[in-house]
Amino acid sequence: MNILITGGGGFLGARLARTLLAQGQLSVAGAPAKKIETIVIADKAAPPADLANDPRVKCVIGDLNEQLAAKKIPARETDVVFHLAAAVSGECEADFDLGMHSNFAATHALLEACRGLGSRPTVVFSSSVAVFGKLPGFPMADPIEDFTLPTPQSSYGTQKAIAELMMADYARKGFIRARSVRLMTVSVRPGRPNGAASSFFSGMIREPLAGVRAQVPVGPEVEHPILSPTRTIAGILRCAEASDEDWGPLTGLNLPSMRCSVGGMAQSLERIAGPEATALLDWTPDPNIVKLVSRWPGHATWARAKALGLSADASFDDVIRDYIRENPQAVKLAIR
Repeated sequence: MNILITGGGGFLGARLARTLLAQGQLSVAGAPAKKIETIVIADKAAPPADLANDPRVKCVIGDLNEQLAAKKIPARETDVVFHLAAAVSGECEADFDLGMHSNFAATHALLEACRGLGSRPTVVFSSSVAVFGKLPGFPMADPIEDFTLPTPQSSYGTQKAIAELMMADYARKGFIRARSVRLMTVSVRPGRPNGAASSFFSGMIREPLAGVRAQVPVGPEVEHPILSPTRTIAGILRCAEASDEDWGPLTGLNLPSMRCSVGGMAQSLERIAGPEATALLDWTPDPNIVKLVSRWPGHATWARAKALGLSADASFDDVIRDYIRENPQAVKLAIR
């Protein structure tokens, strides 16, 4: 089994690579599990040292479009591609050309490269709940379901929706086996904030736990579907493993999620780390973030993921405690 992970140096990509290396094998599309021989990590930056030093890992560093044009990836023997590389929401809204280059052009080039292999590789694409949005003058669909019509209201969401359609058509033509997996907002992410408009869903927990002030750019009433990193990776892998029959239609699948309000997340933080933590939250609206978030869905259902045996986190308290357990060095406040 030979695997390519685009964006493999990022948080989710590195976590996915570690999970695959730890289990040592992978079942794809209902077939018997095979030993993982090689994982190629393609990213703009080098992956963490533990991955770079693993003899099963090969690193290809540089712009994804350039890597594909130079035919550095995918290797002829590639069985599975996890396509996680992307410019994030805030970046795409600020720089249209960046989003089209990173999210549209790179995905098209990758699909063409996979088509050129002639072996029908399985491609797992990390789409987003951002493919759904509130059309001006119309109410938001509530809840968002697997087959709700995508109506993106951001450049990022539009690019993800286009990629979903490309994935479906390349699969319909028999060039690839497609798995478009709509990620919910992942929280709590460790490390530094990124350019995603949704990054505050992690920052409002991560920074106070570290004793650092954090801006909350929307009101406490705002709701959004949330999924922990652990369950996000489990969902991505399960979608790769599912047989064609179990997967069903070629359209995207919603990963599980909890319906969380920003105020409820703050309450979870206070239950776990006390009022000292929530005192570090600055509730200062950011008009640009508010505008984007007001167009996002607040509630998503996930019947197809449930049929695959996937589930959401039991509570946001559990999500915070998982983050604390995994990142003890990043927590400076006393935990209850």
